[in-house]
Amino acid sequence: MRKDGTFIAVEVDDALAGDAAVAAKLAEVCPVDIFADAGGRVEIVEQNLDECVLCRLCLDAVASDPTHPVRVLKLYEDGTAL
Repeated sequence: MRKDGTFIAVEVDDALAGDAAVAAKLAEVCPVDIFADAGGRVEIVEQNLDECVLCRLCLDAVASDPTHPVRVLKLYEDGTAL
């Protein structure tokens, strides 16, 4: 799944989006509420996307997964990944 804001886009691997533990962790760590736990599924809160402070906490929360299931893309830098 992917949602685009004006300045950033966030991608979450579809297989990971249904993991209740990951949904809870992403919702917990994001200081600007880009992620929500929607009944055990990751939800990207579109209206909060451009509030991202590029803190990397969401990336660190899933860092042990070698597939890099969460990506933050800087649209103002041609989609460069954070």
